[in-house]
Amino acid sequence: MLLYNITVGIDKEVEDEWLYWMKHEHIPQVMDTNLFFDFKMYKVLHDQDEGSISYSIQYFAHNFDQVNLYFEKFAPALQEKLRLRFKDKHVAFMTLLEEI
Repeated sequence: MLLYNITVGIDKEVEDEWLYWMKHEHIPQVMDTNLFFDFKMYKVLHDQDEGSISYSIQYFAHNFDQVNLYFEKFAPALQEKLRLRFKDKHVAFMTLLEEI
């Protein structure tokens, strides 16, 4: 099993809007690709600064081929939507982990 983790730092001034968008638009679009079988979303409780808050969004896939297909076919457009909607209001980094 693979875990595709995205950690996002979002400006507090747009946090509620971003959370709504993630829950009602972005995550459902990712899951509609049928390349992940589950997801989780967590709020990071440490290392926060006064102007932003961090979240971890985790998507679970059965194998690397599914994740690779997501990266090639779907991720660029979905990431662009995030960038355009919340430009200069967020930072993100991604990690791919394999269960052992």
